[in-house]
Amino acid sequence: MTAPTGPRALPRVRAVRQVAARTLLLLVACAAVAAVSGLSSSTASAALSGLTARATGTVSPLREGVVLARWEVDGRAVSAEVEIAVRAPTGTTPANIAYSPTDPTRAVVPGATLLATADRAASGVVFAALVAALAVLFDLWLLLSRLHSARGPGRPLVVRRVRVQRGLLARSWLETESGPDRWIPVHFDPALLTLPTPTEVTATGGRWSTVRLPTGETLHPSGPTRTTEPRGRRTDNATAPDPAAAPRWTRQWRVDAAAAVPAPVVGLFWSHLDGSGFPGWLAATTITAAVAVWLWSVRGSDPS
Repeated sequence: MTAPTGPRALPRVRAVRQVAARTLLLLVACAAVAAVSGLSSSTASAALSGLTARATGTVSPLREGVVLARWEVDGRAVSAEVEIAVRAPTGTTPANIAYSPTDPTRAVVPGATLLATADRAASGVVFAALVAALAVLFDLWLLLSRLHSARGPGRPLVVRRVRVQRGLLARSWLETESGPDRWIPVHFDPALLTLPTPTEVTATGGRWSTVRLPTGETLHPSGPTRTTEPRGRRTDNATAPDPAAAPRWTRQWRVDAAAAVPAPVVGLFWSHLDGSGFPGWLAATTITAAVAVWLWSVRGSDPS
């Protein structure tokens, strides 16, 4: 049976469906983080909206996380307690103060928690949108480059399938046995499980090579062709592999989910850097995990 390879057949290609599903997961994660950050930004902006008056005064430590701001309005002394997200000054320090003309006790100073919350929330929206946009653009580039590599004249190659595991990630490679040594990374396809060693295939494209098997399946590249052997624990296909059932889609998800293992540590590091606490940890962990899973699908994780 010959597998269709035109643009209309792309939705049926396993690699396309795999990357599309992980991209959707990433977009949902980014949308959730952006929505929560947007809500926090709106709340902080509403609290800041009335602070239109400006004055020069002083701030002094009051208690943990709170300073006392003092300034004058029309010749009379005014003060307000302000929560801060930075280290409090050790003594009385000059400061610029923004306050509400109708209620001077509502005020902020540089480093105020309200300002930090508004800044973090706006950054969360921008960052989530940027990650989503970059992922979609990268997917489009992948799609167009794979379509381009599938065109043009084919060249015969004698190859063997090699599974290489490095760390938690395993990938399938086609190692040439004719001509110069080359290693072509390909997205996983069940046809790889029963690929005899050696097998003559047809390759198209240059640095990004699409490979057509004698049985008609098309293997799409998961990276550029290498001239050096990939590092990791290597497993070669048998000369005549026994028939094997294709891994279920649930196994592919479990394999890709392993990429998310370091995400909580990354989230902890991020929340420590910007002082965002549990909400920042949760947002950073969510996006890091989704990006890691998506990245593994792009690199062609092998569930066999």
